[in-house]
Amino acid sequence: MTEPSRPDPDALLSSLQRDERRARRGRLKVFFGMCPGVGKTYAMLRAAQQELRDGTDVVVGLVETHGRAETEALLAGLTVLPRRKVPYREMELAEFDLEAMLARRPALAVVDELAHSNAPGSRHPKRYQDVVELLDAGIDVHTTLNVQHLESRADAVRQITGATVRETVPDTVFELADQIELVDVTPETLRERLQEGKVYLGERAEAAAEGFFRDANLTALRELALRFVAERVDKRLRELRGAAPVKTIWRSGERLLVAVGPSPSSVQLVRWTRRMAAAQGASWIAVSVEASRSQSAAAQRRVEQNLALARELGAEVVVTHDDDVAGALVRVALQSNATQIVVGKSRSPRWLDWVRGGSLVDRLLRQAGPIDIYVVPAERAAEKTADWSEWRPAEAGPGREYVEMLAALALLTSVSWFLVPHAGYLSIGLLYLLAVIALSLRVGRGPVLVAGMVSALTWNFLFIPPLFTFVIAKFEDGLMFGTYFVVALIAGQLTARIRAQERHERLREERATALFQLTEALSAARTLDDAVFAALRQADALFAARTALLLGPGPGLTPHFAGSCSLTEKELAVADWAWRNRRKAGRFTDTLPSAEGLHLPLVRDDAAVGVLVVRVERDASLTLAQRDLAESFATQLALVVEREQLRTASAREQLLAESEKLHRALLDGVSHELKTPLAVLDAALEQFASADAGTRATLLTEVRTASRRLNRLVNNLLDQTRLESGTLQPRLDWCDAHDLVNAALDGVRDALGAHPLETAVPADLPLFRADFALMEQVIANLLLNAALHTPAATPIFLAAGIDRARSRICFTVADRGPGLPAAMRDRLFQKFQRGDAAKAGGLGLGLSIIRGFVVAQGGEIVAGENPGGGAVFTVYLPYAPHGKVPTE
Repeated sequence: MTEPSRPDPDALLSSLQRDERRARRGRLKVFFGMCPGVGKTYAMLRAAQQELRDGTDVVVGLVETHGRAETEALLAGLTVLPRRKVPYREMELAEFDLEAMLARRPALAVVDELAHSNAPGSRHPKRYQDVVELLDAGIDVHTTLNVQHLESRADAVRQITGATVRETVPDTVFELADQIELVDVTPETLRERLQEGKVYLGERAEAAAEGFFRDANLTALRELALRFVAERVDKRLRELRGAAPVKTIWRSGERLLVAVGPSPSSVQLVRWTRRMAAAQGASWIAVSVEASRSQSAAAQRRVEQNLALARELGAEVVVTHDDDVAGALVRVALQSNATQIVVGKSRSPRWLDWVRGGSLVDRLLRQAGPIDIYVVPAERAAEKTADWSEWRPAEAGPGREYVEMLAALALLTSVSWFLVPHAGYLSIGLLYLLAVIALSLRVGRGPVLVAGMVSALTWNFLFIPPLFTFVIAKFEDGLMFGTYFVVALIAGQLTARIRAQERHERLREERATALFQLTEALSAARTLDDAVFAALRQADALFAARTALLLGPGPGLTPHFAGSCSLTEKELAVADWAWRNRRKAGRFTDTLPSAEGLHLPLVRDDAAVGVLVVRVERDASLTLAQRDLAESFATQLALVVEREQLRTASAREQLLAESEKLHRALLDGVSHELKTPLAVLDAALEQFASADAGTRATLLTEVRTASRRLNRLVNNLLDQTRLESGTLQPRLDWCDAHDLVNAALDGVRDALGAHPLETAVPADLPLFRADFALMEQVIANLLLNAALHTPAATPIFLAAGIDRARSRICFTVADRGPGLPAAMRDRLFQKFQRGDAAKAGGLGLGLSIIRGFVVAQGGEIVAGENPGGGAVFTVYLPYAPHGKVPTE
């Protein structure tokens, strides 16, 4: 018999973590090491002894001492649960007793070897699932784990040692740990322990020394373990920094940040930063700053290529919005705790850097504070092909803004011409200054600069004496004109900068709002279909695009019906590539860029669960920020799809568990029911030869009763099998109610001997169509059920009748027993259902079989209360007049 396939236990574990975690969860402490023999179990038991001395209720669920005397000595004084014996292939395995630990409910449970696979038939396939259940029950747990058993490090360990790790623990379990204690020894010390027999013994130790425990392997595994713990500490540090505004960096470790733009020299910067990060053993970030001005298609494409290169080389990519590149880089560096910023050397003319307030490097030096700044000069090839203006091109606003600006100044000039005799030319200058500031609230920076110059020249030419010349006669007028010119330019620039910052803040707010609304819609969705529909409609509106979602797993992807666009065979092939390779593809990428849509894989735990397709019009485009937002949408959708898959897997697991439980109950019940009559038959046969005539008659009666009980059991099992397989085909024929009742009574007359029986079958009851054999068994089973579940000497009633108004014939069996429990009404006709007060014996199949026989004939059965006490079962069958009954 093959064991039914089970869902991924890792997926079930993730589902428990996200959806079923209790309010009070236990704390998990992991004793972590590079390989066996470093002393993890020893350190864990020492910690347990300290907890015991502090008054904590400590129970050892399972510890593998491997015969080490010093480790076994640490068990003294600790409560140790007996191991559960699990039969497996003609042997017994000793496993951790989860049920006993849950019943004991200590404050701290000690469970060794987190990655262990439990024996078949255990509550969970993996021991880490046992630990998660203990945590959910509010029990603290201490456990041990080697780095090679981490799912994310298994491939690296295989490449280092050549050994494939079979038992792994998902990283999501490791993330549950509230505390990690790294147990570390040098490779030399570990090899000495191996030679002393403190790790393995005999030939196994010799094989380990020549294979897994080579110096090179141990050194690499040690570095792997140390790096993993360091990464976790770094992640925790960033979480703490993100909880509150940070105005400085914490030099707990080096972290590099490189500025990436459309310049070809950015490729050099990315590679240089990668080399520096590798040399320092540090992580690094690639940051692209999007300004409010729009970039050319070629510049945007180069930015995407440079960021793609950084991502391939292992960088974390960040896209932010700001017109102040230096301020944006410093802001991201503070948020990410980056200790070094890498930028390219400015190639702009000195005068242009002076006008801008200094070069990018100058501004970084003023704002960076404790952050180190690295300036990398561009290579000659990059200098020749690069256009410095692409880094910060002069903003040419749309022609409409220039027209509006000139029209506003012309209107103001016309009005001022009539006001100057009354207000004076100084007041006219203030009106022009007000106009420049007002224009900066509506038009871009370029039109504002032009407005400042045009208004100053117009004021001088038309209103400052002498008129209609650019000559200024008075010194105070010249000073006023110069001051006006500078104030107009500064005010316009500051107002334009504030507007740009406001636009960037609005973009960031729109992104955050879009993600919030998406998360809210996904959380409110009752089904996966509702969630997908809500997400795709938001994506349609946000990106002005048409979208589609293709879901796995399976042999291929399946388009979801909520998509707003249909996909051609070419697009389906691109989506399939993105799904299998877990990389984005299609338009706006370097992979299959001729596709119509952008294909984003929905990746969770190194596996793709689907693909999101975003298709905009051919003449439209998606900015880098929009594509980054689309990837965030894909990430959120991946979480929803994974959650639904885990929910389905959990339901399937529960169904398998219920099926297995039912299977065991059936086997237990059948074995019990078979043993009872067989024991009677065996005992009767042993006594029959030596018994006298009177005893033999009694024994024959017992044998007859036992054989009938055995026959009923076998018939019930066969009938239930026929019903579930769908092979039961009723043979309808014209039946007489009197003959049917008499045949049923003949089969159960002995069982009814202790009960008075009253029958009421009208003599003129017409013939009706039914399966005679099935109906005989239905009535007989109802009578037998009444006899078995009612006290002796209580009457049983059997009646038949016809309801011509509803064209149906009925048979009723009633008793004066205890009646039907209210709690059983809804499940009365289900399989293996027995009342709490039912006598021993039986499988609980009788009423289920009766209902199946009746339904197969197009009828129904109804259970109710008998007035005056007891139960009533009524069987209804369709009735149609026979027409003409032949005379006998």
